[in-house]
Amino acid sequence: MKVHYFLILAGMMACQSSKPSNTTMNPENSFGYDYDLLKNDSTTVLLKQGDQQVLVVGKYQARVMTSSSQGAEGFSYGWINHDLIKSGKLGPHMNAFGGEERFWLGPEGGQFSVYFKQGDPFTFEHWQTPEIIDTETYPLVKSDKQKALFHKDFEIANYFGTKFKVSLDREVTLLSQAEAEKQLQVSLDGISWVGYQTDNVLKNTGHDWSKSTGVLSIWLLGMMKASDQNTILIPYQKGQEAAINAAYFGQIPVERLIKKDGMLYFKADANSRGKLGIPPKALVPLAASYDAANHILTILQFDYQGDQEYVNSMWEIQENPYQGDALNAYNDGKNDTGTQMGEFYELESSSPAIALAHGQSLRHVQRTFHLEGSEEKLDQVCQKLLGIKLADLPWK
Repeated sequence: MKVHYFLILAGMMACQSSKPSNTTMNPENSFGYDYDLLKNDSTTVLLKQGDQQVLVVGKYQARVMTSSSQGAEGFSYGWINHDLIKSGKLGPHMNAFGGEERFWLGPEGGQFSVYFKQGDPFTFEHWQTPEIIDTETYPLVKSDKQKALFHKDFEIANYFGTKFKVSLDREVTLLSQAEAEKQLQVSLDGISWVGYQTDNVLKNTGHDWSKSTGVLSIWLLGMMKASDQNTILIPYQKGQEAAINAAYFGQIPVERLIKKDGMLYFKADANSRGKLGIPPKALVPLAASYDAANHILTILQFDYQGDQEYVNSMWEIQENPYQGDALNAYNDGKNDTGTQMGEFYELESSSPAIALAHGQSLRHVQRTFHLEGSEEKLDQVCQKLLGIKLADLPWK
């Protein structure tokens, strides 16, 4: 009996040792803290399988607010603006509630923008996120422990004056280990992880769209927690360095952005506002980030079917409004008014620019994975998916 007891004890200790410790974590970084903040809202949905949990809130446009691979005590992977949510107040431009994946619409800038009024200059002072993707609730259609489906009908106009009538179906699914390993093509044994997918279908319920008067695109953005030891990792097609846009809000300084052997290393510390854009000809449909302090590897996958036209979100009247980006990354910092939204960075993907006829739909699927564990285990995943070693990252 003693032999059996010690074998069982040893097994329990081995299981515990493979699970990263959060004993010194700030309580406000825990999933439980965020869940307590949002659980009493009638639109909150908790997807759960064991310790893997995903928090979705219809009040905030059915966005995935955050997730955890280790239950309530685990690290909360999404950045959430606690102060803004607690205040219950709304502000100008954009209500940065946070959330590690939210539904938005493109384009942001240009003559077909849905964020600027016709004739206004393309400055932060005049930039305004439409209510439909900022403050309106998306009704829940149905949910269980693995899935939640939301639906919303709405109308919106662009800078050119084109009016759109559309409907949105947004389904959030918590992925099983078999599904996650199939998508990633790696083993997740010995790693704490959580993964989810959002399936977004935008249907044209109004007049036929024309690219001469503007179209809408699905734009999915994820706010994650920034730190001095966080690096955004974006693979790109070698030889296409010149196609990468690093000048959305002024050129990103060379000490914050490294291009090397088909990989972009972008410092994600929320200390300097900057944005990257990857057009389809430079695209590898994958993005990642690594938090060296907490040993968290985040992986972003998204649909790409070879389309070449994407809406252009540059803040200017554009010569080429459909030579935009399929993938973006953003690091927050002070804007031109001297204010800042928060200590976060973003990974973002978009659907292509398609002129939908009445009754036609546009679909965009994105998957987010957070992997937490030893650097050795995460390095194996990183090398297989990205072809780089964690030890070689510039900011650790």
